[in-house]
Amino acid sequence: MTHHPELHLIDVRCSSCGTSFTTRSTATKLTVEICSACHPAYTGREHSAVGGDRVERFNRRRALSAA
Repeated sequence: MTHHPELHLIDVRCSSCGTSFTTRSTATKLTVEICSACHPAYTGREHSAVGGDRVERFNRRRALSAA
């Protein structure tokens, strides 16, 4: 007879925005990098590109491939 793992109530903390919520898990501690409170798909806000260089480099490569 197999036994299921024991579930505990734990606090999950988002390392990006600091939001925390409670869930059940077999882990004792859980940290996520991004959550529904700060993810652009859920919030409708877009984050700007970290480096403007990346956008400029993309546009240059796009122009070269079109030529």
